[in-house]
Amino acid sequence: MVGSRTLVIVIFCLHLLAACSPENNIRLESPSEKLEVNIITDNQGLSLSMFDNQSQLLTVRIGGFIFENDSWKGNQISDIEISSKDENWEPVYGERSYVQNRYNEVIFALNDDANPNQKLQLLCRVYDEGIAFRYLFDKQSGSDQILTQEETSFSFDGDYKAWVADRAQSAYREQKISEIENACERPLLIKRNDNSYLALGEAALVDYARMKFIHDPNSSLGLKIKLAGTVDLEEAKYQSPWRYVMVGESPGELLEHNYFIENLNEANQLEDISWIKPGKVIREVTLTTEGGLACVDFAVRHNLQYVELDAGWYGNEYDDQSDATTITVDPRRSPGPLKLHRIIDYANSKGIGIILYVNRRALEKQLDEVLPLLQSWGVKGVKYGFVNVGPQEWTSWLHDAIRKAAKYKLMVDVHDEYRPTGYSRTYPNLMTQEGIRGDEESPSVEHTLITLFTRMLAGAGDNTNCYLAPRVQEKMGGKTAQMAKAVMLYSPWQFLYWYDRPERSPHKKGGAGAAKGILYENEDLSFYDALPTTWDETIVLEGEIGEYATIARRNGDNWFIGSLTSNQSKDINIPLEFLDQENQYEASVYFQSADDLKNNEVSRETIRVNSKTVFSRRLPENSGLAVIFRNIYSLHHSAN
Repeated sequence: MVGSRTLVIVIFCLHLLAACSPENNIRLESPSEKLEVNIITDNQGLSLSMFDNQSQLLTVRIGGFIFENDSWKGNQISDIEISSKDENWEPVYGERSYVQNRYNEVIFALNDDANPNQKLQLLCRVYDEGIAFRYLFDKQSGSDQILTQEETSFSFDGDYKAWVADRAQSAYREQKISEIENACERPLLIKRNDNSYLALGEAALVDYARMKFIHDPNSSLGLKIKLAGTVDLEEAKYQSPWRYVMVGESPGELLEHNYFIENLNEANQLEDISWIKPGKVIREVTLTTEGGLACVDFAVRHNLQYVELDAGWYGNEYDDQSDATTITVDPRRSPGPLKLHRIIDYANSKGIGIILYVNRRALEKQLDEVLPLLQSWGVKGVKYGFVNVGPQEWTSWLHDAIRKAAKYKLMVDVHDEYRPTGYSRTYPNLMTQEGIRGDEESPSVEHTLITLFTRMLAGAGDNTNCYLAPRVQEKMGGKTAQMAKAVMLYSPWQFLYWYDRPERSPHKKGGAGAAKGILYENEDLSFYDALPTTWDETIVLEGEIGEYATIARRNGDNWFIGSLTSNQSKDINIPLEFLDQENQYEASVYFQSADDLKNNEVSRETIRVNSKTVFSRRLPENSGLAVIFRNIYSLHHSAN
């Protein structure tokens, strides 16, 4: 199976104990002894206290479970088994070419004298990057159990600052832990001090109810888990998702370590991955044959890999009577005509893939008809729109729909409120997802710099990158800020030019966005032409949440930098020590001065640099820059 693609695996047992009295505690360290977890039982249940080299970070209380007809609260541990793992695995695609998965693990039985028939195991892992734990329910005693509440809580030793979003696409706000009332999204980022950050979340949410965080009424400085509905343990395969706490000395360290969530998911389950191809996407906004052909030609000229036709190609997406097995253009969005098969065939002849949007209304009733049909048409991917999220029923349905798409060699982009928890490792045909306050919402640079260190911890985000739309200049920091975002906000399917259309495309009639953005041939699009969407290496060079950040990413021999600053101008001075010491580089710098921002123009400069260079630029407030560092040897070699 291609799934694991493991380079090194070492698993061994450190201790094996048959039983443990309630007075016994378990102490588990991370592989480099950076973190420590003490597992303690008392009359309140079980707690996990987490420490770094300097102090206690937080305490997790395993308070029990409430079922429809029962409750359970274990406070006795037995059958303790401790083991370790150290492996490197190669992702199909990602923000790095290999991932280290290194942890110490304990698994033990947790018993409740008042309810001896209900059995439970707790699995806890300690990484250098954080801790994770999940519940393993007994198949025999849990076969008919419906879980209504999970009494897991997190308590802190201070009223720390958190960055809170109520929904996956809502705005972030700063709040103290004590001020959190509404259920808030995960990952939840918490700042203890300038050198200590925590991120709380869940991983491997596949067939369980989604969790969020709410105030714990039993602790003024505590949060507890709130599930989005009940859980049938049999449907959940008798296990919970992972609950995790990531630890970092800076927001950038957390972002660099976001592979942590992938490590908590099963390895790739697909034997054949040859059809899974990342790339850049332009959305066809007119729903016409002429527009579709123009987008294909534009994609060929500008090194894009996909054209996506959005809502309206099979009728009104919000009408339950619309049939996604037909090509019936919604007249409110386009006058047509739309000869979709002609566009698909033409695109395939040019090496361009077609992606089609299908709203969940059609998917829920026609999924088993639509997927094989789209494959027979020659479509390469599907964008699932307005999917239901939260309850166990819809969580299971969606991940089943992703697996079914893989059966027909269709890649998937899930839109709207879905946030990833690492399933792209297991089924890498799940290319990307929204669950982000993207450019459709006109986020400020400040908000993007919050998103970068919060939402992007969870994985790829389809930010629907804009370029010519007026909101770019008016609200989002200008054109080179958009270039920077395409580097900084990772997505293996990177949607570009979200509201724009090639100049040979007809006028846009309906749907979201302005109709003004025309991609004329004299527009300098060379940065996007060269931009990859997946990376071999990622380094966060600097960053403060909501204020500024600079990220460097390598693809092959070349490096790309994206940098943003929000409400203050900033001097960036970046030592280029990450460049290969043996090589010289040609740097193409895309930037906007204060005058450029006013005039909506982009400046470009080419310079020679090497690993000893300190790259310096001054960014005006609410702006960004993007840089391509091309290895000169590779550049000349390819030219010859």
